[in-house]
Amino acid sequence: MNELSIERKDNELWMHLDGRIDSTNAPKLEEESIAATKDSNDLSIVIDAAKLEYISSAGLRVLLHLRKQNPTLKVINVSPEVYEIFDMTGFNQMMTVEKAYRVVSIEGCDVIGKGANGTLYRIDKDNVVKVYNNADALDDIQHEREVARLALVLGIPTAISYDVVRVGESYGSVFELLNASSFSKILAKEPEKYDWCVQEFVKMLKTIHSTQVPQGKLPDIKETVNNWCNFVKDYIPEEYHNKLMKLVDEVPSDDHMLHGDYHTNNVELQNGEVILIDMDTLAVGNPIFEIASMFNSFVGYGEYDQTIVDNFFGFSYEVAGKFFHDTVKAYLETDDEARVEEVINKSKVIGYTRMIRRSIRRHGLETEEKKAEIELWKKHLLEKLDETDTLLF
Repeated sequence: MNELSIERKDNELWMHLDGRIDSTNAPKLEEESIAATKDSNDLSIVIDAAKLEYISSAGLRVLLHLRKQNPTLKVINVSPEVYEIFDMTGFNQMMTVEKAYRVVSIEGCDVIGKGANGTLYRIDKDNVVKVYNNADALDDIQHEREVARLALVLGIPTAISYDVVRVGESYGSVFELLNASSFSKILAKEPEKYDWCVQEFVKMLKTIHSTQVPQGKLPDIKETVNNWCNFVKDYIPEEYHNKLMKLVDEVPSDDHMLHGDYHTNNVELQNGEVILIDMDTLAVGNPIFEIASMFNSFVGYGEYDQTIVDNFFGFSYEVAGKFFHDTVKAYLETDDEARVEEVINKSKVIGYTRMIRRSIRRHGLETEEKKAEIELWKKHLLEKLDETDTLLF
């Protein structure tokens, strides 16, 4: 090891490691670290490994001794090579070990897609980064990478993240998307491809819904929907809430895949191949729950303020509504408009429930505009509950 430097920052004692730590210099490191922490029992220890090139088992034992003296010890800025050592030896399960992440700037980058949990930016001609809304998104990123791999194995064409990066105060997943364009951009810039977009959009949707998922690999969307229904209990009349719960309870369990946030921002055309992105909402369940999510994206969120949908997709609210209607029609393989409206109305029961919950949880009752929006959705929800005896179709 070339150097050990000590720095105090507020209530933390920082120990900066530089070079290599092995059996030849580990005793010296332990001696110096003991001396540095002798009168610092009230401080948390932070090991900065930004310049650490290698650490042997002897060096790991030094960190373990320090960890026993200071249970809050953490190791940060660990390079991928050194992190692999912590991972292989299991030390990252005994103490907090944080990787050093490449920093990526999205300043001036084009937005190519938006989903429930993040925004997709093109950072160069070959790559995009999904920046998560949650600033502490590492667990979310790990989950999405796992379910995306599962989807790919099961035959769903999707992009797989190959790197995790820091983007401002949040994290991002980097994907390779060469010459890719979302269906939203195609609809906005090439309206003559409208029918093709509907056809391919439905084809992908049916591929998803025909994919059987091994038990326990994905969450059951019905459990999530039950939580939405329970939330609105205090905001709608009791008899309507009871009927809402009954309708959801009567939907049978289903082990087929749902995307959970299926809209034209999350379907991409890449070099002639249609692929699916934004996989963190994957679940299993009945298709009515997917159609409800689609209703929200294309229609519901814009009912009170159409500019929300305009800004989200880059095309008009009228086009969004028509696209949703034509998608359901093609999905059902029917020209019977009454049948199409029947299924759409069933989906609205779940869609309005979800939107009411979402808005209230995001402080929607604190502004007059949002309160009016919620009241509009409540009115529609109660109307649909009066008309609906089953969510099955």
